[in-house]
Amino acid sequence: MEVSPVIASPRRDEVGGRPLLVVLTGTVFVQALMVWALASGSDPEDGSLPLTALRVITILGIGTAQVALVCVWRLVTMVRRGTVFSHAAFRYVDVIIGAIVAAALMWFAVTALNAPGQRDDPGVTLIMGGIGVAILGVALIVLVLRMLLAQAVARDVEAARMQAELAEVI
Repeated sequence: MEVSPVIASPRRDEVGGRPLLVVLTGTVFVQALMVWALASGSDPEDGSLPLTALRVITILGIGTAQVALVCVWRLVTMVRRGTVFSHAAFRYVDVIIGAIVAAALMWFAVTALNAPGQRDDPGVTLIMGGIGVAILGVALIVLVLRMLLAQAVARDVEAARMQAELAEVI
């Protein structure tokens, strides 16, 4: 009987560190370009869209993505250390939920800014509103996952308590 070789586990950086760092660096770069475009005023507005408001919303929206990325990074670190099933993880999950809700609200603001230009085709505004509802749906999914995390933490605490009682008996 031949034993199959053990599959090597991915390196720590491949689990989440480097890709998250690349994405975070990219968002900071894009955000800096947006702030520069806003501050310099080099792009003249022709009045068809309120570009200043859209730029501010875009900068804030990128900020919500950055907050969520940092929290995911912290959660990945907790997974690597084996401490994700603790009460400390809830803080990061709650911030992720808040960032997703904030992103949805900003998307609704973009929809409201875009709506006056879509009077001939209101379907675009309805589709954009549907996308905002879908973003809120992602927040709902993360909330359900938070509840599952709460159950896992409670079971972990209970298992530790039972193990301590068993150790006392033995």
